[in-house]
Amino acid sequence: MGLLEGKVALITGASRGIGKAIALKFASEGADIAFTDLHVDMGTVSELEALGARVRAYESDASDFAAAHKVVDQVLAEFGRIDVLVNNAGITRDGLILRMEENQWDSVININLKSAFNFTHAAVPVMSRQRGGSIINMSSVVGEHGNAGQANYSASKAGLIGLAKSIAKEMGPRGIRANCIAPGFIISDMTAAMPEEVRQSWIKSIPLRRGGTVDDVAKVALFLASDLSSYVSGQVISCCGAMNC
Repeated sequence: MGLLEGKVALITGASRGIGKAIALKFASEGADIAFTDLHVDMGTVSELEALGARVRAYESDASDFAAAHKVVDQVLAEFGRIDVLVNNAGITRDGLILRMEENQWDSVININLKSAFNFTHAAVPVMSRQRGGSIINMSSVVGEHGNAGQANYSASKAGLIGLAKSIAKEMGPRGIRANCIAPGFIISDMTAAMPEEVRQSWIKSIPLRRGGTVDDVAKVALFLASDLSSYVSGQVISCCGAMNC
């Protein structure tokens, strides 16, 4: 029996990258999967179904409050419950603070942070009635330590930490856990867009001397989603190869 047998997981931004890796890991451990993205990749759906999961994909803007609630209502109607929520949807719009445009700030805050509020707000009543659930916010090491040129991204990721810790305190009496994962330098589409010299400088700063993989992050998410972490709540787990220890 898998670690998530009988559980239903809802993951935002899961057509590719870390979100997709988490969905695949969860499906391989027995979970049924609902996921959102602005543009759903049907290949991801096929890969999940091949693992034996029941799958439902929703094209939806996670930063839209009403749309998020509609998705949760649809998932509840389709699957009957929601055991795990992974707030993964995110973008970067990097720039120095002196040159940052208002729309760079707003878009990152809305997609990275407001989306997590939207889905948490919609899913918490469901989990509350179930007397249990696990909420996982995808933060970042820059949410803990900041980063030059990423004031908007760092602020959004720091906000996800505060949101998770607050939900853990508020909803703990209802059996709901909330935690964050703070990935470091993870090899993904986002990091692939960096200049090679920047990537290499990051890798040299990591004691394990490699970038992380999306599967590395997915394994941490599996721990937080499963009953292995039944007494873990309000925490930030770094997945960074000791880069920020």
